[in-house]
Amino acid sequence: MDIETGLKESFSSNRADEVKNLFGSLIQPTQYVGDLYSINYETAKVIVTDFERKKVGGIPSLSFLIATRINPKADDIDFKAEDSSFILLRVMDSAPLPQDNEAERIRVQTAQRVSGEEIHWDEQGVMDAKTRNYLSYAGISCRIIGTFYFDESSSEPESPLQLKFGSDISNFYPNRGLKVYKPNAQALEKIVNYADPTTLKSHYEKYHNSEKVKLGHVRYASTNRKYQQVDDVPVYVYPADLLSQKSALFGMTRTGKSNTTKIIAKSVYELRTPYNSKDKPLRIGQIIFDPNGEYANENVQDNNSALKNIWKHNSHVTERDNEVVTYGIHKHVNDPERKLMLLNFYLDDNLQIGKEIIDSSFNKGESKFIESFKQVVFNKPVESDASATTRYNRRVLAYRSLLAKAGFSIPSNFTGNTNKLFKAELFSGRPKARNEDERFNGMMNVTSDPDNSAKYLSAAKIFQKDNPTFTELATAFSTLYDFMKTDEYLAFDRWYVDQSSSGEKWADDDLNKILEMIWRTNGSKQIAAVRDQHSSVTESDYADDIYEDLKKGKLVIIDQSSGEPDLNKSSAERIMWHIFRENQKSFRNGETPPEILVYVEEAHNILPAGSDLDLSDVWVRTAKEGSKYRLGMVYATQEVSSIQKNILKNTANWFISHLNNTDETKELCKYYDFKDFEPSIRRAQDKGFLRVKTLSNLFVIPVQVDLFKVN
Repeated sequence: MDIETGLKESFSSNRADEVKNLFGSLIQPTQYVGDLYSINYETAKVIVTDFERKKVGGIPSLSFLIATRINPKADDIDFKAEDSSFILLRVMDSAPLPQDNEAERIRVQTAQRVSGEEIHWDEQGVMDAKTRNYLSYAGISCRIIGTFYFDESSSEPESPLQLKFGSDISNFYPNRGLKVYKPNAQALEKIVNYADPTTLKSHYEKYHNSEKVKLGHVRYASTNRKYQQVDDVPVYVYPADLLSQKSALFGMTRTGKSNTTKIIAKSVYELRTPYNSKDKPLRIGQIIFDPNGEYANENVQDNNSALKNIWKHNSHVTERDNEVVTYGIHKHVNDPERKLMLLNFYLDDNLQIGKEIIDSSFNKGESKFIESFKQVVFNKPVESDASATTRYNRRVLAYRSLLAKAGFSIPSNFTGNTNKLFKAELFSGRPKARNEDERFNGMMNVTSDPDNSAKYLSAAKIFQKDNPTFTELATAFSTLYDFMKTDEYLAFDRWYVDQSSSGEKWADDDLNKILEMIWRTNGSKQIAAVRDQHSSVTESDYADDIYEDLKKGKLVIIDQSSGEPDLNKSSAERIMWHIFRENQKSFRNGETPPEILVYVEEAHNILPAGSDLDLSDVWVRTAKEGSKYRLGMVYATQEVSSIQKNILKNTANWFISHLNNTDETKELCKYYDFKDFEPSIRRAQDKGFLRVKTLSNLFVIPVQVDLFKVN
């Protein structure tokens, strides 16, 4: 025998041992439960006996079974043969057997015989052994989840065989029997944590990291009795599945959504210190919009194990600010390092940003003057255009006066500059005109409205001051708006247009819109709603600060517990637009945008409603386009129907706890194989009992999620 022949025979022998060991790790003869007697491409029916059922610790609803023709004890398993695979089944319900009517008749008659006695109708002496064995058979209806099989690597045929999974069956023979087994704990762990090798390879190629973390353990039912031989089978998730993807957490209040969110955030955070030495450390920027303050603050509900303290998990980290940053509108006595999420609305660089915050606080369908005011934009003109610059500065002066009237604290030494912003004729009129058509009176000597002449005179004097206060100017601008309705002003405006080279009126449309907001009592009251987001001493934009923190891979927690819902929503949208546009800009410039994961708690308060079809919304755009900009989103809420369908359709990872009505569960049934779990989701109210489908997992897994804690 030559060397080449010897090597081939040696490899063949080793491969046979490998195949036997692989199948033996998934199929154990002691776990036999019955035989498959009916099959199609979607469902299968299995016949089991009470004896075999009891031997394996029971067969819970929604548990996994495997059906195969492979004999794991055989030495000659050909992994290339059609039969060398096993079908993964999920138990759904009982299935009728042809003898069920006869069996039920016997049970009823036997039960009648022992009625009133202290023995059971199935005991020895009441029922003979042959009959008892006959009645112990039952049918089980199962859903076919897919097929597991082993295959060689196409690029490296001599490398170890790979476990593959297909989400269907390629063929079946109705007159060919399959043995059915209940996987033991070791086999079940391999099944529920299976991930396609190509998916894991893409994780490593993209992130140089294929880390997996424990989410919890397999739990089939609310009645979670121990000693069923599959206790504490761990379930893992790959944090990389969440990056650049949408993830949903749905469930009633107090069913474990927040705990799961913390587990997810912790798993992504820990990518910076991977357990596997071959994995590259990943610093992923994470931002959590925290409406209840449960992530930013210690609380009794979570045994004071706040997510903000996750930095303590790494013993080499000595300063929180390098890893975790909290933001809020107000200071917190237990969080002295908190950054205030405030903006100085008066500063030149913040005028448009502050205006956008104000605009986003308005509801849809506001009064006409509010809708008109929303159209005002502060885009600074080029300095060479003197006329446009004057008009812009006049609008800015009026806008700052509006802020002062609304109660926005004024920065120290910050006064209004009226120099060259007002025509002298507006105040004094034009008594020495060359002809009668050009003669008119100004604010200081108005005749058409004598009842308010003193008020007009006072306003004119304020405008003529060198540095009037913004509080004074607010009163003066309100009076100016009244004056603009008089005959004197109309005459002044006609004269102004005639002598102007541009032919424009003195007051442009934007100034008129601002003046009306000042003049109307409700105008300043509407703006005052965002006053809590203003600070007269800060100089930076918190959206810029947050984005810089995210670029550095920090965990950012936005404590919104002290803010009004509308303001929280507008603030979250502004931050999200800033993140979206900055990453979009990096992408368009040919750069690699920073990987960022956004968490939205109580998502129904921030994300567009299910009936909202606005595709321009930042959350919808993030859902549809975020992947290419390396933006991932994790959103949590009580109702599936409360989330816009465009977001749901782009969601890859699902974590589902208890939902209490059919409207929500039916909506959920549109996605993946959650239809199998609909009754269980509606019935089981156990905290932390979730049904999980992730990008790497190819089918839904029922999981009891671990309790979050900072180690």
